[in-house]
Amino acid sequence: MSVYLLALLIGIVAGLRAMTAPAAVSWGAYLGWIGVSGSWAAFMGHWIAVLVFTLLALVELITDQLPSTPSRKVPMQFGARIVSGAFCGAVIGTAGGMLVGGLIAGAIGAVIGTLGGAEVRGRLARAFGKDLPAALIEDAVAIVAAFLIASAVA
Repeated sequence: MSVYLLALLIGIVAGLRAMTAPAAVSWGAYLGWIGVSGSWAAFMGHWIAVLVFTLLALVELITDQLPSTPSRKVPMQFGARIVSGAFCGAVIGTAGGMLVGGLIAGAIGAVIGTLGGAEVRGRLARAFGKDLPAALIEDAVAIVAAFLIASAVA
């Protein structure tokens, strides 16, 4: 699969869940699926990065369910998702020798995932009559997609 497509897809995941994408990319680097050793992104394969990003992803999954959590479309949340998508896209791009292209594709994917994810979740929540089932479906899609994408880089 194309490095650009994988970077775009991990960006979409970042748009759904900002910390799930770096957690999956870190696990991918740690497991040898994403070859970044000897590059600027080598730290992503260290067990400390895996631990930190995994904990951040778990915290995000919990806080996303809270009614006080702001919309993903507010500037701070939207910006964090773009940065996360660009970063993860850059890591995947580095593994394929296309750092800048991966970074751009990841950022574009994050915009798509943020806006598209908000729309789909809103529609699902209306169909269910409440947000929790829609949020849990979105969590599952983000987690499964992130790990499938990370494993496909190999």
